[in-house]
Amino acid sequence: MRSHHQTDTILPIQSHQPLPDGCLLAAVDLGSNSFHLIVARTEHGEMRPIKVLAEKVQLGAGLVDSRLSSAAIERGLECLTRFAQALASIDPGRIRVVGTNALRVADNRREFTVAAQQILGAPVEVIYGREEARLVYLGVAHTLADDAQSRLVIDIGGGSTEFIVGQRFEPQRLESLQMGCVSYSDTCFPEGIINRNSYRQAYDLACLEVSRIRYHFHSGHWAECVGASGTLQAIEAIIGKEGWGDGGISREGLRQLETRLLGFDRFDDIKLEGLGSQRRNVIVAGVAIASALFDVLGVKVMRTSPGALREGVIYDLMGRLGHEDVRERTVNALLQRYSVDTTMADLMARRACTLFDAAASGWNLRKTDRDLLQRAALTHETGMAISHKHYHRHSAYLLLNADLPGFSQEEQEQLALLAATQRGKLDSPLWAAVVDSDRPRLLRLITIIRLALVFKYVEQLEELPEFTVKPEHSALRLEFPTGWLEQHPLTARELQHEQMTLAKQGLELEIC
Repeated sequence: MRSHHQTDTILPIQSHQPLPDGCLLAAVDLGSNSFHLIVARTEHGEMRPIKVLAEKVQLGAGLVDSRLSSAAIERGLECLTRFAQALASIDPGRIRVVGTNALRVADNRREFTVAAQQILGAPVEVIYGREEARLVYLGVAHTLADDAQSRLVIDIGGGSTEFIVGQRFEPQRLESLQMGCVSYSDTCFPEGIINRNSYRQAYDLACLEVSRIRYHFHSGHWAECVGASGTLQAIEAIIGKEGWGDGGISREGLRQLETRLLGFDRFDDIKLEGLGSQRRNVIVAGVAIASALFDVLGVKVMRTSPGALREGVIYDLMGRLGHEDVRERTVNALLQRYSVDTTMADLMARRACTLFDAAASGWNLRKTDRDLLQRAALTHETGMAISHKHYHRHSAYLLLNADLPGFSQEEQEQLALLAATQRGKLDSPLWAAVVDSDRPRLLRLITIIRLALVFKYVEQLEELPEFTVKPEHSALRLEFPTGWLEQHPLTARELQHEQMTLAKQGLELEIC
């Protein structure tokens, strides 16, 4: 196959080399309570922080009826404008920006993420709760002794709390619950008023949430408990300053802190040694959540770790750029789990990548688009495990709803979209939900995967001939050797069908 713009190159799933020492990497954590930035330099396979910034934004406090308020969006963008100065000298490909619970649940999140991407010069990835938990564990694991001891890691955030049981650098069980110190402060302590009934309401709500995961996360499943959030670090600092413990957080220390907090009437009145002013509005809810998880999960003592989501994002980025991209391992696990015919999957991926490489320059497609297309092609038949009939719809459902370590929410949605639209009419709800700005790029990827599927059935029996691909802004021209289409009437008919389907979306497919 010849490209009008470039020669054909087929790349396998990448084999990475470790990053050289001295590389600068950056991570931005868009949390529901605070935004964090870390710039780090790689040294001997580890990362050394060289700049750390944090600002209390309380994006989650601006959530009303699942929509971010204009004031919350403005607060967040103003913070990122300041962060952008620290990122100006770093290659955008070495910056990763992740959004958590507030952006997960906000229906209008793109009003923030599109503007944030323009400010930072890097994509904003909104990640699912379990992916957040995986990254938190990765950040914490690098701060702990590399022993075989199992541990429970807990991160109390502004809008969600993550729980991970793991050993060494491998998480074994992940969970994310919809409870956080910002959301509980708003729900249980309106106007910042503190009383025993409000505190009990927050504690009971947290107990109910945590009880749902108790079976797999209680103390019988781990040897030590580690906290990984600003809230838990603040609790530990207060307990230490007040002399209520010998290190770490104990249940008795929490009880004494509860008693002291209930002696104040309002958040603004709270004055405790070790408590910064930026945490005054969330500490009461944080203590209620911490007390509940201690009681329900049987935690006796918790120590805290300086590692958190942002450090985990850096280490994950090091893997993507260096020795291992966890998304590759996730795709391979999917193929095994759903007994995918790997010969056909590889054939589909190679053909999709060949078409992509021929069209990429003319269609202004990026390497990240190629990676997405390749992974979609490899997993396009996962739905066969459910049924051959409408298998593409089953594939889309699995890709959209499965836990896929390493993938952002948007990446999963786009994988599912390519699976759903690989054949048949382009009437998937996933396609209808795509915003106008993303449609041209995704339609081009849909076109490629649909053509790869057409050619896959030919390549099972014979080698495809050399043919030319000529991409234009809203068109794609395929030129076959004289007489080949006449000798393959079924393929010619399928290509004509693709012409009609794609024309309805504004893309002209020329075949000659």
